[in-house]
Amino acid sequence: MKILNAGRMAGSSRNRQPWHFVVIRERPRLRELAAFGRFAQHVGTAAAAIALVLEDSGAAFDAGRCAQNIMLAAWSWGVASCPATMHQSAEAKVFLRIPPDKTLAIVVSLGYPHPRGRGAIERTALRILASRGRRPLVSMVSWEEYGPSSIPIPH
Repeated sequence: MKILNAGRMAGSSRNRQPWHFVVIRERPRLRELAAFGRFAQHVGTAAAAIALVLEDSGAAFDAGRCAQNIMLAAWSWGVASCPATMHQSAEAKVFLRIPPDKTLAIVVSLGYPHPRGRGAIERTALRILASRGRRPLVSMVSWEEYGPSSIPIPH
């Protein structure tokens, strides 16, 4: 409930709070739900998943804020999470009995980190990020207009 409440408290445009949460906890249903996303296998092995449903498709930014709140809150209480796109969203909506006029934004799987411990999971995540690297800030900032800039980033 604390994790759901963190999602509920996310900021939204004009404070519309355009979301509804469908919580899936039954193992067979989690496995079945996982089949609707190409990279959603983690949903099938999760302790639970939250399907984030929106009033309309125009609230995608708000959905991202809500999902991030859910994931950060989960991590603060020792629960791991992972977002999943349901590529077969129409079928997933039918499976979850989501009305046709609503949008299935994302599914967040939740579970406890591997028994090796939270520290091992954090080290693995850092190793993955380090191997991919992060683009330098100067490569993604333009000053006054879009495009390469010879102006250094101010300190």
